[in-house]
Amino acid sequence: MVMKIPLEIINIADKLSANGYKSYLVGGCVRDMFLEKDPKDWDIATNAEPDEIQKIFPQSVYENSFGTVAVKTGSNKGSLKLIEITTFRSEGKYTDKRHPDEIKFAKTIEEDLSRRDFTINAMALEVGFGSKAGDLIDPYKGGQDLSVKAIRCVGKAEERFSEDALRLMRAVRLATELKFSIEKETKNAIERNSDLLGFIAKERIRDEFVRIVMASEAEKGLRLLEECCLVKNIIPELREGIDCTQNKHHVYTVWEHGLLSLKYAASKNYSLEIRLAALLHDIGKPETKRGAGEDATFYSHEIVGAKMVYQILKDLRFSNEVVERVTHLVRYHLFYYNVGDVTEAGVRRFIKRVGLEYIPDLIKVREADRIGSGVPKAIPYKLRHLLFMIEKVKKDPISPKMLMIHGKEIMEIAGLKPSPKVGQILDILLDEVLEDPVKNNEKYLQDRVLVLSKKSKHELEELQDKARDSKNEFEKGIEQEIKGKYFVK
Repeated sequence: MVMKIPLEIINIADKLSANGYKSYLVGGCVRDMFLEKDPKDWDIATNAEPDEIQKIFPQSVYENSFGTVAVKTGSNKGSLKLIEITTFRSEGKYTDKRHPDEIKFAKTIEEDLSRRDFTINAMALEVGFGSKAGDLIDPYKGGQDLSVKAIRCVGKAEERFSEDALRLMRAVRLATELKFSIEKETKNAIERNSDLLGFIAKERIRDEFVRIVMASEAEKGLRLLEECCLVKNIIPELREGIDCTQNKHHVYTVWEHGLLSLKYAASKNYSLEIRLAALLHDIGKPETKRGAGEDATFYSHEIVGAKMVYQILKDLRFSNEVVERVTHLVRYHLFYYNVGDVTEAGVRRFIKRVGLEYIPDLIKVREADRIGSGVPKAIPYKLRHLLFMIEKVKKDPISPKMLMIHGKEIMEIAGLKPSPKVGQILDILLDEVLEDPVKNNEKYLQDRVLVLSKKSKHELEELQDKARDSKNEFEKGIEQEIKGKYFVK
């Protein structure tokens, strides 16, 4: 291991040493140095107490009860702008399974390391005066576990997980990110203590889950979560797909299909929203399954699934933006397009319903869905042709805002007051323009307003229904495709 210690760390260590204190690099940064990776964070442990650290470093912040002082270095590099310096400490009981009831300062680095989670995070590298790296302190053989790529608890695994139940997920997350395995006793302890995850705030669970999903081997991370009995405490609905077989057109269970779809999305380095949609897009299938064997059906699973995904992500405290985007992708992932069957008007209606801004991500979810089903091509000719058609018609009017007439003008022309009738007329005009964009001109629309305004409520409702039926061209295609597969007229 080549020790490359940044100048900012050296300066801090020199000042601590000059004032009679020891300093050690600890935790993830030592682990990453071992693995020859650039550390994302640099943490220092010292025998100086917080008030003494603040005296040595006036440009610092101390706003916690854990003995950690954040020192401002003036560095331009993000990971080195603030360096956390923590006094050696030991901890008491963890009543809430997350935070120690009491923090006590310790006298030695060895005592401090004994409270840490995993052996690979329980190493310390002394930084001596004059910027020289000193001895590696490794009482729990973390270096050895790094060499064999193992995640192992410090001391007794049961105690470590009882102290902080979030470590249950952190073990899986580290194994996934580092491409390590979890040592047998540690893994067994995770399984036995998996229900302790119920003590942890949803936000903390979400953060670890996101890191697993965003790892390059996200699919393996999900498998490991299930092996460790943790999925039931994160997204229990996912487990309903484990034994849920599909039909003659699907070789995998719903669970396996979701994982393979996620695997593809991760291989393409797609965004969090696409990865979540790939994993969860068929989560409504177990609930909507009718029949068995090769002829099972899953009608409306995308609608049921979207409702489920909305609640799942809300419960895990995802941002509104993520919740809405993933829910939308799940709702519309099942669209039909066959060259020659769907008209340009149908494509315009599809864009209106789905939203032009969602199309690129929706196509990526469809790619993941296809590869996750075992087919060889992510983007077949049909999808390429759909993209061509979208490009061709995307500048055509597809929303009321793009019409050459608006509600206020309709009221003026027809002598109407604000009422549902104005909205009905707008809906009908938009559908006519979706069918033929040439009709989006002031004279045609004004003339149509005069005609439509004289129609009865029942006549307008019939025209609205006709427009609504036209909007469902893609969905009708799905139904016809399914009927064709099962020889149903």
